Amino acid sequence: MSSLKGLLFSQFASDGLNNLIEEMQSKYAPKKGRRFHYNNITYEVSRPTLKDNHVEFEVSSKIPEDEIASSTEMKTYFKEIEKILSKGENQPESIEMENIIWDSKMETEKERDYVKLVYKYPLDDLFDTQEIMKKYDEKSASGNLEDIPKAQSAFTPQGNMVLHMVQEKIQMKGRANLDKLIEANDKVRSKLSK
Repeated sequence: MSSLKGLLFSQFASDGLNNLIEEMQSKYAPKKGRRFHYNNITYEVSRPTLKDNHVEFEVSSKIPEDEIASSTEMKTYFKEIEKILSKGENQPESIEMENIIWDSKMETEKERDYVKLVYKYPLDDLFDTQEIMKKYDEKSASGNLEDIPKAQSAFTPQGNMVLHMVQEKIQMKGRANLDKLIEANDKVRSKLSK
């Protein structure tokens, strides 16, 4: 059974990812659901799940099949993306090439290959107690406690601040993950087109 903390954090992580999708859909071309389109590639962000005191979510991008001639090139494309995303900070928990067969009207079958990344964050990494206390002390000293955004699930100003920090951190981490994937797709496409 999930803890109350896990359930609350999961709810606010979901709000953060929903805000991220709205942000990306307004910045790029919106698509149905949790997707957006940029530079001939569709990107998608899943809903978060709570597993073993971690918030987990997926970020994926369609492999631009119309630019790739063979299944060998498709695998090369994926391997190049995997190489880029396996370096640096904030690496995904897993990187997979997923094949999805999609039949929208039960009349035609469309097969699509995706790069699917799974990110996993421990609940305790989604907020900073010292930062919360510092902000609370500043608001309290200036008499601005009513400026703290309210959450129905929290009973104290500090609780409100923690839940909103979780929302902001997940949105920030998700944005960084998407930016890195977009950059990787741009690099690999320009490299393969030469």
